[in-house]
Amino acid sequence: MKDLRTTPQPSNAPAPLKKALTTPLLYFFILGDVLGAGVYVLVGQVAADSGAAVWVPLVVALCLALLTAASYAELVTAYPRAGGASHYATLAYGPFAGFLAGFCMLAAGIVSVAALARGFAGDYLTEFVTLPVVLVVIVFLAALALLNARGIRESTRANAVATVIEVSGLLLVIGLGVWIVLRGDGDLGRLTQLGTDSHGPAAAVLSGAVLAYYSFVGFETSVNVAEETRDPRRSYPRALFGALITAGAVYALVGAAAAAAVPTDRLVSSSGPLLEVVREAGGVPTELFGAVALVAVANGALLTGIMSSRLAYGMARDGLLPGFLTKVLPGRRTPWAAIAATAALSLLLALTGDVATLASTLVLLLLVVFFLVNTAALVLRRRDTTARPDHFRAPTVVPLLGAASCVALATQIEREVWFRGLIVLAVGAACGAVAARRLRRRA
Repeated sequence: MKDLRTTPQPSNAPAPLKKALTTPLLYFFILGDVLGAGVYVLVGQVAADSGAAVWVPLVVALCLALLTAASYAELVTAYPRAGGASHYATLAYGPFAGFLAGFCMLAAGIVSVAALARGFAGDYLTEFVTLPVVLVVIVFLAALALLNARGIRESTRANAVATVIEVSGLLLVIGLGVWIVLRGDGDLGRLTQLGTDSHGPAAAVLSGAVLAYYSFVGFETSVNVAEETRDPRRSYPRALFGALITAGAVYALVGAAAAAAVPTDRLVSSSGPLLEVVREAGGVPTELFGAVALVAVANGALLTGIMSSRLAYGMARDGLLPGFLTKVLPGRRTPWAAIAATAALSLLLALTGDVATLASTLVLLLLVVFFLVNTAALVLRRRDTTARPDHFRAPTVVPLLGAASCVALATQIEREVWFRGLIVLAVGAACGAVAARRLRRRA
């Protein structure tokens, strides 16, 4: 059987991307994408579903995320190409499934960048200056696109700095929570309180884990820069698992600190639950968290923009999107056409403001992608029987459990979100059928 990874590239193949990412830069890339703006608002929402012991559903969500991450690590180290889930689904199931996976990722990424742009122009910014939302959105997205086009090294270095700021803010919350407990104003008993008036402990943990799972979303975007990583078979698993475990530890400590320091009803009712910890502790300017939140939002938008552009580039190279998206800058070898196209779509969504409907389907769309990735790992493992001792291989039960976890979490999503998500999936399926037909005609 022909080795899927060593098939010679035609002479007119798109120019390869520059390998510039080291293991530390990739680690910060993944960590920065996981530690996004969501953690600053999710703690209260998780507490509403699970009870005061917020750290429990966060740990459960980490374990579920690690299952799918293991499948990603196997596929990335075996097939290190931009395109990620789309490329793996294409190899395993054909162009239709590949397009559907890529479409879900691309739609989620574009909407996410648009939503983050609107978030950047919102209340956190008005803590410092009041500007027209349209102006802020245009300047914000243009700056992100230029940084993205300048180069992956420059983008990930900016991400490394932003990630340090984000983590410092979260560590501050942990430290303040410990201080509140030590001075006698906290309540460690809340750390064991699971369940709500409508859910018992087990159901509350599962319900809270759905929201907590969203806080780990972001690790999947790193597969789209695998082609720009030096020695991905060695670097990627280390960076991926290291970043997820780091994020999980930070999340669990933040959840425990917030729950012990602040009464649960205050966390639930606050749109900025971590700010409640700062207020309870005293002595730290609340404006500090406004600045940290702005950095978190900007960093999340930058990393998601990188993912979206590399995904569009990879899908175009596989023949699933128009070929002009494979154009790269001659000197910097960054996919400028894909960057421009995805940024323009994000700008359109951000300026119209109609992003809430698609944003609410983000988790559902990604669960579809994760299910395809977990099953693709099993399919490709059976198809490519050549021994590959140099790439990561997860135990067979891991991708099976990963696929099952996607189904389990999907059953917890509200009916209204399913309705909106099915509309997006129907559009993707229709476009995928067209793309698959076009590829069959070329064959």
